[in-house]
Amino acid sequence: MDRTAVGVASVPRVSVPEMIVIALAGFCAGGINAVVGSGTLVTFPTLVAFGYPPVVATMSNAVGLVAGGVSGTWGYRRELRGQWDRLRWQIPASLTGAALGSYLLLHLPDQAFVTIVPVLLVGALTLVVAGPRIQAWARSRAEAAGRTADDVGPGRMAALTVATFAVGVYGGYFTAAQGILLIAVMGALLPESMQRMNAAKNLLSLLVNVVAATAYTLVAFDRISWAAAGLIAVGSLIGGSVGARYGRRLSPTALRAAIVVLGVVGLWRLLA
Repeated sequence: MDRTAVGVASVPRVSVPEMIVIALAGFCAGGINAVVGSGTLVTFPTLVAFGYPPVVATMSNAVGLVAGGVSGTWGYRRELRGQWDRLRWQIPASLTGAALGSYLLLHLPDQAFVTIVPVLLVGALTLVVAGPRIQAWARSRAEAAGRTADDVGPGRMAALTVATFAVGVYGGYFTAAQGILLIAVMGALLPESMQRMNAAKNLLSLLVNVVAATAYTLVAFDRISWAAAGLIAVGSLIGGSVGARYGRRLSPTALRAAIVVLGVVGLWRLLA
């Protein structure tokens, strides 16, 4: 595929019902990201199913989900207290990783993206299915340790920083399930509660999306569907706020099932 051909001309026209579906997908993604992570697996397959090329869908999705990241992070602001001694190392790692991941998306051939995304999507869906076990394992580690983040030694802090950088690279290239990856990493290395790790996950995922969205806007402005990004932004802004407020009362089982179904649809469309 010629990279110059993937621009405004390749973005399909969408009907009013399709616009409503995209906005609703953004709402669901915002709520899911605030509570579970992997909301991209709702919005990305939705855009692909409506005929958006994978690269256009990824960039438009990253831009749109920034709004949901802001509202979700704000909703968990209380749980961020007392974590800044650790986050001052994780934040630069996420930012630099996201910059590298965005660079790879913008400079690798389009065919490489089409080849890699199905593999990443399968991996992300696997993580979604395994999410309850990952979170239960992380919770048991935190409860068994009975310590705070201040007890993390230099070795674990270095490992956490490197792992956060790696997840940032992944998130800058393809954002799906980066939240679950972050929860898994922090759960393995930190004696923290799930809610506090979720708050840190929301902040770090937001920063990755901001870096990616900024890079896409500056370098590939004409390859972003601003209509789709705007619809996702409106939906995710509301969804992130709702998810942060009511997410603890909801069972994630139905959400994961919907993500898997939509992810399989998107995977089928990519492979087709």
